[in-house]
Amino acid sequence: MMYDVTKFNDGQIASKITTEGNLEVKLRGNTYEDLFKAASIKEAWDATVTPDRSATANLTLYCLIGQRSDRRFNVRESFDLKVIARFINSMNFNQVSILHPHSSVSLALIENSVEISHLNYVKMAYESLNKPVLVSPDAGAFKATYTIAKELGADLVPSNKVRINNEPLITLQGDVKGKECLIVDDLADGGRTFLNLAKALNKQGAVKVFLYVTHGQFNHGFDELLTIIDHIYCTNSYREIEEDRVTQFMVFE
Repeated sequence: MMYDVTKFNDGQIASKITTEGNLEVKLRGNTYEDLFKAASIKEAWDATVTPDRSATANLTLYCLIGQRSDRRFNVRESFDLKVIARFINSMNFNQVSILHPHSSVSLALIENSVEISHLNYVKMAYESLNKPVLVSPDAGAFKATYTIAKELGADLVPSNKVRINNEPLITLQGDVKGKECLIVDDLADGGRTFLNLAKALNKQGAVKVFLYVTHGQFNHGFDELLTIIDHIYCTNSYREIEEDRVTQFMVFE
């Protein structure tokens, strides 16, 4: 299935189906515009598909917008992921594939959704290094990182962060002295958490610290982060990055 998408000067999105058949829509999915683009394409396809309805329509989102807003954080505030999921569900895709969602809530809220594993990308980072110890940055990331470590046959050191007098205190549950470490997580926004964790790893004797995240936003840049972290690995699910000490694995073209 082929389609054309037009964006007008006022921001309107319009789509046209150019050939019939199964529909495969692949978008970063990190903006509301991407979601409207998917809805526009699907609406045009629904009006074009053959009457027997045997064709299928699938959506792939490489970086789901709002995935960290997976609960109502405070009273009278919106549950943003729920709003986004409702919109995606209204498109009625046969399958919605999501690369490394922040939590299982995304898969629970979005109908017909499946997870695209980040295992292969962590594996590429891991194998390019000298068998580093994997480090999970917090309790929320431990289960996923444990599964990755088991698949790779890698050592795993969990870490945890608590705040005392509004200052972060990081504890490591394992020995990293004289070892190279690879922090593994789903998303980097500004990177402050990883900066503090890297400092803690160095303090405990780690010789090098590397970072893998699937979704690399890095909204505060790399100047401070790369003074502590030796190299960063991520996919291009969120954006393209031009930085010598960042290796990107291509998932979106």
